Amino acid sequence: MTLPLLLSVFAIPSLSIPFVYLAGKKSPKAAAIFVALIALVNIALVAATIPSVMGPTHNYTESYTWIPQLNGTEFTLYVDGISVSVALISLVLIFVASIFSVNYMAGKKNLPAYYALLCMLSVGLIGVFLTSNMILFYFCWELMLVPAYFIVGEWGYRNSYKSALKLFIFTHAGAVFVLLGIGAIYWLTGTTDMFAAQTALMTAAPDAIKWILIALTAGFAVKMAVFPVHMWLPDAHSEAPAPMSALLSGVIISAGAYAIIRLSFGMVFPAVGTAFGTNFLYALSIVGVITAFFGSLLSLVANDIKRVIAYSSIAHMGYIMFGLSLFPVALASGNTVLLSSSVAIAVVGTVLHIVTHAASKGLFFLTAGGVMHQTEKRDIREMGGLAGKMPFTAVSGTIAALSIAGAPPLACFVSEFFIFVGAFQIIQIDGFYIIPTMLMLIATVFSLAYSLRFISKVFLGQSKEEQGMEPAPSDAHGSQVPAVKEEGHGHRILDVPNYMKAALAILVVLVVLIGIYPTFFMQLIQTVTFG
Repeated sequence: MTLPLLLSVFAIPSLSIPFVYLAGKKSPKAAAIFVALIALVNIALVAATIPSVMGPTHNYTESYTWIPQLNGTEFTLYVDGISVSVALISLVLIFVASIFSVNYMAGKKNLPAYYALLCMLSVGLIGVFLTSNMILFYFCWELMLVPAYFIVGEWGYRNSYKSALKLFIFTHAGAVFVLLGIGAIYWLTGTTDMFAAQTALMTAAPDAIKWILIALTAGFAVKMAVFPVHMWLPDAHSEAPAPMSALLSGVIISAGAYAIIRLSFGMVFPAVGTAFGTNFLYALSIVGVITAFFGSLLSLVANDIKRVIAYSSIAHMGYIMFGLSLFPVALASGNTVLLSSSVAIAVVGTVLHIVTHAASKGLFFLTAGGVMHQTEKRDIREMGGLAGKMPFTAVSGTIAALSIAGAPPLACFVSEFFIFVGAFQIIQIDGFYIIPTMLMLIATVFSLAYSLRFISKVFLGQSKEEQGMEPAPSDAHGSQVPAVKEEGHGHRILDVPNYMKAALAILVVLVVLIGIYPTFFMQLIQTVTFG
């Protein structure tokens, strides 16, 4: 008998939401620790599936009767090497966001609701990665949006509800395209199971398959915030509280990339014709290149500390989109591709980059949150010299920035390296990728530039006050960047409190460890077969 490991991953946080709220009424710290413990338990439950994922079947599945009147609507929970990898890093970020919130959110209003919503967010987020049923997938896809909207709106800065509304409108509009694609698949196949649908779609009308692929990918691209559907991300990231920014950039936008792998490529793409499939991949490659340059250049000129990192997130979604355009090249010929094969090294790098970007960008945003919390400033031109005042935060931020820049031996270096190794191998199959690959290599230079600028402006040199100069009055867009006013801070700048240090330390260790020893995640990813 199969143990209900994945069902427990759903049930524990779902049933705990009211108890988290009640705990928060007595002590916000207790609620934060409650959510963190739930995340730890779920990490253990997901990790318990790894022996099956690494075994002969390369997956772990649980099925429960759900809607017997509809064919293929069993409550199916499924993980393979890709979903386990993304689920684990997501749960780690939920854990550290909860710990970080103890100090960061202290003194804020309605904290019981904040922690209850954080718990609800974990249900939707993890649910996306743990099912092969399209109805359950879509339910969790939309469930993510509700707590995200309220957390950004209620506990954000300045125009937080305006930014939350933009987040809601854009991502919900993308979800409509996803729903249309799922509805069309059910209409053509009569099933909501992803793997049964993949088989049935092989004999479906080619024109319908093309539109389904476009609809699903467009909807998921909105969540990824790639160009030109990125407009919601800079405002949402910059206005959200730092723990939510870490989750938004670390795993929520990465859910879009995972969904493209699981649904667009894993389920629909094998059924499209060679000509259309090839052109579709070319289009994704071009979108990836444009997105990488667009995000990098805006990050290079932004002055709001969180917008610098937000635009960096857009840039790295460009890397992931470029990587996604590479690995189905062999699938366009109707071949089965094992991810341990040389032609598929690009997708190993791409999935690994989802993991490494999540860890690195989570650390980056939490570092920025710590700087804002202690200095009451957002404009990096007003900072400087913080390495001497906040050494722990400075080390954490430097590691995060260098990882995002792709510097060895940190996490993002490994994943970017494999993306480019895979790209050069794909060039031998399809020469189209020569120019996009060269452009992506150039984009890494801009990534290094904005990362070094961040380190220099925030942690090195002297602040404007120390130089006896007036701070610049506006950000890169010409608008005023007001200081963040929080109670309880004196004029002396100190390093972040202990709970925030603990959260940063966990991610620092993870970013360094993955960079030095990426084998664990690579072995998980390489168990997956597409085709």
